Amino acid sequence: MTITAEQPAEAGVRLSSRAGRWVLACSVLGSGMAMLDGTAVNIALPRIGTDLGVTLATLQWTVNGYLLTLAGLILLGGGLGDRYGRRRVFMIGVVWFALASALCGAAQSGAMLITARALQGVGGALLTPGSLALVQSTFHPRDRAKAVGAWSGLGGVAGAVGPFLGGFLVDGPGWRWIFLVNLPVAAVVVAIAARHVPESRDRTASGAFDVRGAALAALALAGVTYALIAASGHPSWPVLVVPAVAAVACAVAFVRTEKSRAHPMLPLSVFSSRLFTSMNVVTLCLYAAIGGVFFVLPVQLQIAAGYSALGSGLATLPVTVLMLLLSAPAGALAQRIGPRLPLTVGPLVTAAGLLLLTRVGPGSSSYPLDVLPAVTLQGLGMSLFVAPLTATVLASVDVDHAGIASGVNNAAARVAQLLMVAALPLVVGLSDQAYRSAHKVDTAFGKSMAVCAGLCALAALLAFWLVPPQALKEAEEGGARQCAHPQCRANCGFSAPPLEPGGPARRDP
Repeated sequence: MTITAEQPAEAGVRLSSRAGRWVLACSVLGSGMAMLDGTAVNIALPRIGTDLGVTLATLQWTVNGYLLTLAGLILLGGGLGDRYGRRRVFMIGVVWFALASALCGAAQSGAMLITARALQGVGGALLTPGSLALVQSTFHPRDRAKAVGAWSGLGGVAGAVGPFLGGFLVDGPGWRWIFLVNLPVAAVVVAIAARHVPESRDRTASGAFDVRGAALAALALAGVTYALIAASGHPSWPVLVVPAVAAVACAVAFVRTEKSRAHPMLPLSVFSSRLFTSMNVVTLCLYAAIGGVFFVLPVQLQIAAGYSALGSGLATLPVTVLMLLLSAPAGALAQRIGPRLPLTVGPLVTAAGLLLLTRVGPGSSSYPLDVLPAVTLQGLGMSLFVAPLTATVLASVDVDHAGIASGVNNAAARVAQLLMVAALPLVVGLSDQAYRSAHKVDTAFGKSMAVCAGLCALAALLAFWLVPPQALKEAEEGGARQCAHPQCRANCGFSAPPLEPGGPARRDP
């Protein structure tokens, strides 16, 4: 069965049908595999460093190798499915992700692990938007919003399970199984997709993909990331200046490329909306802070506080549970009272939780007293701002641009984490083998939480200053345009705000 752009909408599958359940299961398992990996790997970083005997820079690249290719290519990934078949590209992404996971599990050196993680990011850039595209294109119009909501909520569960499963595997069969467990999951996803998921494509799609724009974006990010990570080792100036200058040159070329194309990967016109631009600046601050916390917190818990890998994974579970439970009510609240208050209070509550985390260290023997209050505050704060952030981003553009707006916001969050993981150790003075020392880790952790809390406070200030009190209602009542509403209501915006339907990738005729 193939669904095309010319077929009537009634050709869609109903969510309550057996076929609909197969499609939802396939898309959730595929995207959940990537989400689980994204939250589980950080728990394994201390053990990876010990087993492979690598420096902190290698651990930074283990995280950033994946984020680099994912952030650089995710805007392009959905467009490939529109042209060549959404099921086909999704299956390619799943197989690619699985093969890269096998390479990660077999890695015998830091260089091999980093390369495999970068390849994993390519697979993630194909399967993550592809899984949403399957849901959006396959289901009957009456069921699409509910199906997208289920996709988001169930995918969030995978993100919540990630730290627990990661810790369990690290303490049990070993960290390599965080990657190897993807192989049977991918096999099940491919089998379901081949048998039960209809193919669909956009027959009107034409023109060349903006490969040049994607390559320039990835090279710019790679250059600045390399310079920031290398700076911790105090190298000679050419090692820093050359990649930094190359990054600036690629960034300038990227902007010129996007301006010159009729349908670029990143249409710069969306930034003509002051509210959209403001929300992406707030996103950069918030997700830089989140990325920094979840990079250094597992190291602090395991190296300085003496937690097992499983214990450190369980320690952060309240954050994801609270987000899954409270994100939908927070979104509804923002719709009633406007987004400015949640976007101001949420980051401030998160900042308070991060400052409270500074109590965690070598002398913190009680989880209920030392860790739980801090992660609970963090989870409450994040629950308050993730859904209103997405709603405000969508309300800031026309409904026709909802997909690209969501894609840009998702990519901005990943870029923020990429840069924070690269810069934070340099800022707080943690480098080389220092992550093996409980004292040095504890000292750097306190500084890290202060930096991350400061970013949250800055985001709160920007939101209060830049977001109109009734931004969502004003957009709806303006009459000049129709605004999109979030369909991913229950979510766990742990790695990035949820992708919303709409087809983020563009082609150049």
